[in-house]
Amino acid sequence: MTLKTLYKEKIVLDLQKALGLKNQMAVPRIEKVVINAGVGKTLKDPKLLENIIEDLKKITGQVPVKTLAKKSIAGFKIRQNQVVGLITTLRGPRMYDFLEKLVKVALPRVRDFKGLDPKSFDGRGNYSIGFREQIVFPETSREHLEHTFGFEVNIQTNAHDDKKALALLKSLGFPFREE
Repeated sequence: MTLKTLYKEKIVLDLQKALGLKNQMAVPRIEKVVINAGVGKTLKDPKLLENIIEDLKKITGQVPVKTLAKKSIAGFKIRQNQVVGLITTLRGPRMYDFLEKLVKVALPRVRDFKGLDPKSFDGRGNYSIGFREQIVFPETSREHLEHTFGFEVNIQTNAHDDKKALALLKSLGFPFREE
């Protein structure tokens, strides 16, 4: 059973009872997942940028968008309109496929993983996870391993508080540490 069908058939009803909601449409849901990678270290080697784009494309299933510097910063050796990051926004079936892969494959492969921190919510029901290297995802190619990069996964929900969002993510199988 896929994560999307599990959510629609079982989790919505369970969360409705657990949160004391009268309407199924009031149950929190995930709106989108944003994957963001800073590529400042690739300023000297443009081939490295292409490797990062290729790996993010394999991980997310879609091509990332390049983000450009708005102004020049001499201290960081950044020029205006230079690529400084990559961003991908996932919605719909790709989002659920990515979340399923994240929970079942990538998080268990993280070195010294003791569970996700329940304090990483932003106060509005959105959750962020940072990865130090892309090799926790099985799609990444072995020839790019000498150039590891970190990225952030931001899960945005329509829950307006952290308690409801935590209940949603726990019911989807996210392994949170106990306080």
